[in-house]
Amino acid sequence: MTPSRRDFLKGCGAGAAAWATLGLLPGEFLISRVEAAELPPDKLKELSEFALEQAKKAGASYADIRINRYRAQIVTMRSQADRATGKLNHVPSVSDSETFGFGIRALAGGAWGFAASHAVTKAEIARAAKEAVEIAKANASLRREPVRLTPVPAYQDTYRTPIAKDPFAVPIGEKLDLLRRAGEDAKAVAGIFSATGFIAQRMEHRFFASTEGSSVEQNVYQIAPEFTATAVEKGRKQKSRTYRPNAVTAGYEAVDRANILSQARRVAEEAVNHLKAPSVSPGKKDLVLLPTHLALTIHESIGHSTELDRALGYEANFAGTSFLTPEKLGKFRVGSEIVNFNGDRIRKESLSTCGYDDDGVKTRQFPIVQGGIFVGYQTIRDQAHLIGQSESMGCCYADSYASVPFQRMPNVWLAPSEKPVTLEELVSGVEDGVLIDGRGSYSIDQQRYNFQFGGDAFWEIKGGKVGPMIADVAYQSRTPDFWQACDGIAGEAAWQNVGLNADGKGQPGQINAMSHGCAPARFRQINVLKTE
Repeated sequence: MTPSRRDFLKGCGAGAAAWATLGLLPGEFLISRVEAAELPPDKLKELSEFALEQAKKAGASYADIRINRYRAQIVTMRSQADRATGKLNHVPSVSDSETFGFGIRALAGGAWGFAASHAVTKAEIARAAKEAVEIAKANASLRREPVRLTPVPAYQDTYRTPIAKDPFAVPIGEKLDLLRRAGEDAKAVAGIFSATGFIAQRMEHRFFASTEGSSVEQNVYQIAPEFTATAVEKGRKQKSRTYRPNAVTAGYEAVDRANILSQARRVAEEAVNHLKAPSVSPGKKDLVLLPTHLALTIHESIGHSTELDRALGYEANFAGTSFLTPEKLGKFRVGSEIVNFNGDRIRKESLSTCGYDDDGVKTRQFPIVQGGIFVGYQTIRDQAHLIGQSESMGCCYADSYASVPFQRMPNVWLAPSEKPVTLEELVSGVEDGVLIDGRGSYSIDQQRYNFQFGGDAFWEIKGGKVGPMIADVAYQSRTPDFWQACDGIAGEAAWQNVGLNADGKGQPGQINAMSHGCAPARFRQINVLKTE
């Protein structure tokens, strides 16, 4: 019988030096990725208690550990006709990766220190705990004032994204076949040059424990299907159209209900129509924005501007700080009286939804804009006291065990009208305007104030009716001017939970995901540009 690697290492007599090269204590074994997937709660507890004990021995006043495993898979299919033969080629691409490790934060001398490793062993944990405390002590000499953490109860809990169908259990071949068939349907439309679809999915198994007594285990699943058709005219001009079902925290059932096959031909036909459409006539126009478009405008103008670290000037990467500085809190009018925004990490299927943040704070919903007035920031435990808050809003997150947790955007959603307003009613009130669907180009200044947005598809509105497609549309405004121009929002029945799954922030950069749910909304007399 061939011995396993573990049996071999057990029987190896090379002594303590051999164990040290693996970052192991004598008698301890390196945890493989397969074992990490099945790491039992008692083992997680044992390792975390050891880590916190080591941090306290080194001089930490507070410490926490995250032992996390991540798996990400992206399945892509590009369908394109060969220029010479005309034969339809399908080019697949599959990426499937896993990472596993731990990160330790420590407070010492009123400052933070952090250390991480992919080797989940007691020896490595002891080393990292000591290093985190040493870094904190070194940072203490540079701090202006000590870090203060708002209180949080000690939690012992588990959380799991509700899923009906494990996306990682669905064969890759089945996913590629779905995308291939969609590509064939799209390419059957005259004028389509190529079609590309993908299914992206991510799983995070997070374990958090702190010296304050919390111990929380979470399994979070995210999934995002997408399909794009591109039309080309004489090998030069091209236009695309994208079907982007909402990225969600769910299982493969989200792909099934998106029914990409039923949408492929429509997407292709609209790409061809977009290519043939006349350019917009620029000028002041009313806009009716569909949720798939409005979500990005919310993200850039409201989501990022209400991050407290930006407002305080602590964060300026990825488009700067914020015009919504603390003296405006509770006073400044951002939007019209019908505009209400909430921060949220609990709404079903939203991408930032989980049970607890990376500070160990139980997630919640909280107001950001009420009746058009700016009333709340996104905060974490070491920020909240800076604006007089006694508790964190639960917005702490790190995209890897090796990343430092910091303030990240939650789900930020626009409340629908309390009345059953429909899209058709919004359109009927427009004499000269544009209906916009989907994401396109965008630009925003270093204060999240002046901006310009494009879209994926555009239709002319004349005399209260939606007309033919138009092209080359962008609009310009300033954040408060734009949201104060909002005079109509559709009701709950038209509300969509639109997900954005790749938001960057920080240096080194980190990625997180969130949803910006909204209903169609109308904006009066916005400056519309012709982009070509």
